[in-house]
Amino acid sequence: MASLVAYDDSDSEAESEPMGNFDAAGQMKDTCDVVKPCGQDFASGVLDVMEGATKQGSCESPAGEHLPLARLWRRDPGSCPSQRLQWPRTEPEVTFPTSEPPHPSLWTSHAPAGHVPLAAARFKQVKLSWGTFDLSEPSLRAHTKSESPGENGSSLPKKRREDCVVPYIPKRLRQLQALSTETGKSPDVEAQGPSAGRTPGPLCMAPRVSEFIQPYLDTPYKETQIARKVLFYLRGHRGPVNSIQWCPVSSRSHMFLSASMDKTFKVWNAVDSGSCLQTYSLHSEAVRAARWSPCGQRILSGGFDCALHLTDLETGTQIFSGQSNFRVTTLKFHPKDHSLFVCGGFGSEIKAWDVRSSKVVRSYKATIQQTLDILFLQEGSEFLSSTDASSRDSADRTIIAWDFRSSARISNQIFHERYTCPSLALHPREPVFLAQTNGNYLALFSAVWPYRMSRRRRYEGHKVEGYSVGCECSPDGDLLVTGSADGRALLYCFRTASRARTLHGHTQACVGTTFHPVLPSVLATCSWEGDIKIWH
Repeated sequence: MASLVAYDDSDSEAESEPMGNFDAAGQMKDTCDVVKPCGQDFASGVLDVMEGATKQGSCESPAGEHLPLARLWRRDPGSCPSQRLQWPRTEPEVTFPTSEPPHPSLWTSHAPAGHVPLAAARFKQVKLSWGTFDLSEPSLRAHTKSESPGENGSSLPKKRREDCVVPYIPKRLRQLQALSTETGKSPDVEAQGPSAGRTPGPLCMAPRVSEFIQPYLDTPYKETQIARKVLFYLRGHRGPVNSIQWCPVSSRSHMFLSASMDKTFKVWNAVDSGSCLQTYSLHSEAVRAARWSPCGQRILSGGFDCALHLTDLETGTQIFSGQSNFRVTTLKFHPKDHSLFVCGGFGSEIKAWDVRSSKVVRSYKATIQQTLDILFLQEGSEFLSSTDASSRDSADRTIIAWDFRSSARISNQIFHERYTCPSLALHPREPVFLAQTNGNYLALFSAVWPYRMSRRRRYEGHKVEGYSVGCECSPDGDLLVTGSADGRALLYCFRTASRARTLHGHTQACVGTTFHPVLPSVLATCSWEGDIKIWH
């Protein structure tokens, strides 16, 4: 509220009536005041009128009457304003909260709804109609006071109390706001979800399609647009995020999966609000890999506790639970038979499981110590595995092609350089695949036998440095994206191998990148520091 100031002027008596009258107790009767709702603390500065008339520094009118002054809150108590007070003719507009907070827009909101302070999310700033003040100066910042008679000993004038209408705020809302004010954090920063050792609750899987995804469902995928700025900043993991993936079902592709070293994996709404829908704490050790099922209703997870879990999101129950004899680092569903999946990790073999019988149906043995990634080819009849073998005679173990049904090796002479390949990616339209190498480049290979590597095309400019840096192709195949050990995310043109854009998004290694399967301009990245960013 603006401060009231009286000046030595000849016509001050004529203007004293609109400005307010003072009674014998020195209190001003004001009919044009803005009422602050109970429990609301405005973030922006608002000038407060001192409740009692200032006894010091009064001015006299020519008629000899003493006019009280309202002191502006400044460092210098003796300073006087240099502009004449302009009292508004109409009351200022005050906007009160509605029953539901407004839904953030995809193109205007850049922060998750779970991280906006509750007071700022439900209340809008009071609009002052009598002028524009520079509230950035420390001398003019707000010093909000409680207007309750029991706290400061003085009550508002009776007429003022009768004219004011204060909206009712529920007790739960007041408690949450008080908690956020005391701790300095939003009460819903932590995502909804069970604690460690408890059964996760069902996830709300309503058949609702995001309003931003709906226009793209009935049209073919358009040309991928290069992401430029951050849409959402997803925080909630307490450890490095190992893998991220959008829901493969187009109508539910607003849901987003992330697995972390903090022993949990989370499901987010990464298109509409940026909020966490559910947290799953099923593993006793780090969750190294988590994948959506092709139907979009289940999540397969594996971790360093050697456990495998297939969780139904609608009921929260475990459809399948298995125990491997090695720590799991990679998981992939069979592209045709969705009841089969392949897993690898810190072991000398790769295993194929059947969730219907909860048993291992095939084993793929090789003289290796760790499987880094798995990639299916030829609609599931073949798959590739990358290993950590990087010695002088390791050309037959770095990348191996397997026949899925017979468990036989198709080729073991694919990559002949002394670098490991932490991740593999298949091109969506051409029979080629990409291999991320610790030589700080992306290598291009043919996806059919004999799987020859291209010597003419190589994607360079990023750093791997031993991290499990992921790579991926855009749905139309025109762009490639890869993370980097220095926190960057780089986009390359697939045809020319030239760099299209560099995104400086993280302070630590960017280990995961993925394009949205429907929206042509949305990209997700995750880092070793535990944060996730949604770009558009």
